[in-house]
Amino acid sequence: MRLDKFLKVSRLIKRRTVANEACDAGRVTVNGNTAKASVKVKAGDIIEIQFGTKAVKVRVLDIQDTTKKEQAKELFEYL
Repeated sequence: MRLDKFLKVSRLIKRRTVANEACDAGRVTVNGNTAKASVKVKAGDIIEIQFGTKAVKVRVLDIQDTTKKEQAKELFEYL
């Protein structure tokens, strides 16, 4: 699954366009490498997102095309 779509489906970022812009600005890394929105994400990958002064680091646990709001938290774990 594409990185920007995963960020939206997992609700780490609310909109796919915002996720795309964050990737283009270099604020998202996958396994330590700066990632474009088109990078393929798989279970076990570590994603780090810079939100201003705050950084969020998560591990991908599962990949799904769509989720309900309650199930979105099961797609990743905070590190």
